[in-house]
Amino acid sequence: MQIEASELILNPDGSIYHLNILPEDIADTIFLVGDPDRVEEVSRYFDRIEIKKQKREFVTHTGYIGKKRLTCLSTGIGTDNIDIVLTELDALVNMDLKTRIAKTELTL
Repeated sequence: MQIEASELILNPDGSIYHLNILPEDIADTIFLVGDPDRVEEVSRYFDRIEIKKQKREFVTHTGYIGKKRLTCLSTGIGTDNIDIVLTELDALVNMDLKTRIAKTELTL
């Protein structure tokens, strides 16, 4: 079933609306932190950072420690923001954003 544009909002570049990131911008392992300033505190331990994106309180850094690809992402403050982050992360890994149809093999 195709998800309506009003239910899966994308930016003009195809990124998910609030987080402003694309599926390839995130790693399989994601650290969630509340305060946006904590993202840099965590990612400074990465050997290298390949992606830095921000939209409002949602800051994303993706990089590597050794060969392990990691993402650190801020949720901002409050349960509403956590819900937005988890819902949009789910869409990034489990939806084909071009067709707006759920993938047959889901990522948990």
